Amino acid sequence: MKVLCSIFRSTKKQGMYLYVPREKGLSEIPEALMQLFGRGEHAMDLVLHEERKLAQEDIATVLLNLKEQGFHLQMPPQEDDYIQHLPPELLNRNDPV
Repeated sequence: MKVLCSIFRSTKKQGMYLYVPREKGLSEIPEALMQLFGRGEHAMDLVLHEERKLAQEDIATVLLNLKEQGFHLQMPPQEDDYIQHLPPELLNRNDPV
């Protein structure tokens, strides 16, 4: 299965992207999702197929969502909270005396 896909960047949440079939655009996206997503900014167009690799998404999941619901929502990557696990002497090392 090959799909010519448009990818839109969210104006409300950094790292959130919406994949849609190019010929449909954002016209058939549920209103509730668009309110959360914001005005979509066109990021790029891609031809998606089973052998294509995507940086942050599983291609099989994206293709299935495009087929079944007409869109795929890529959520922002979860932010690391590693800084909270450092010992206090490292957390305060650069603080003014």
